[in-house]
Amino acid sequence: MTEASLRAADQAGASRSRADRLPGADARTRILRAAARLLAVKGLEGVSLREITRSAGHRNTTALQYHFGDREGLLRALMDLHVPRVSVRRHALLDHLTARGDVTLREAAGILVDPLVTELQDEDGSDFLQVAAQLVNRSEALVNPHDALGALVYDPEGSLERWSVLVEPLMPAGTAGPPLHRRFAALRFTHIELGRRARIAPGQPAELFASQLTDLVAAVLGAQLSEETSRLLEERRAEHR
Repeated sequence: MTEASLRAADQAGASRSRADRLPGADARTRILRAAARLLAVKGLEGVSLREITRSAGHRNTTALQYHFGDREGLLRALMDLHVPRVSVRRHALLDHLTARGDVTLREAAGILVDPLVTELQDEDGSDFLQVAAQLVNRSEALVNPHDALGALVYDPEGSLERWSVLVEPLMPAGTAGPPLHRRFAALRFTHIELGRRARIAPGQPAELFASQLTDLVAAVLGAQLSEETSRLLEERRAEHR
């Protein structure tokens, strides 16, 4: 990814990112930040809603339920706080590279990776990445677009849909859709690796990590089907005709 394209993406998301972090945040935002920190450290099921509420400075233990309903509503709201600013950066990269034309597979991989790598730069973003990694790692066969994982996979702002359309022609035939779902595999791998990085090396320089992750995601997206996989895929298709 070029320095110019990265600067364009960072500038596009900067104003929104700063607004999310202003001091004196309202009760809802304080709960979200407390939840992100505790969920990142203790896991999605390792912390009670009461503990999150107390950590946010609320004596009223029903404050979380008032704002979010339940744990899944809290997780969805946390994704909705961060995913839009990631999407802004991704749209900026998509605009820049598609205007230039001739996007390579590695550049397409960077469009997936780089907007998320930016979240490593601060504690709020690192917490988000750790929670997101747990969400994609627990995913079921079918993703509900209205739940927390759906916010990551379907991206209400539409940047992942644009990315999917861009990258599919660059991938080996038959790998983009079911049953292989290479794009989702790349998305899941990206989030898991970023969650690990956020956990073990918070605040550390990430240029080499980001470049290596982009290489690996490009390899996932571009790997040719082996003879064995092709045979098994054709047998599966034959069974469903």
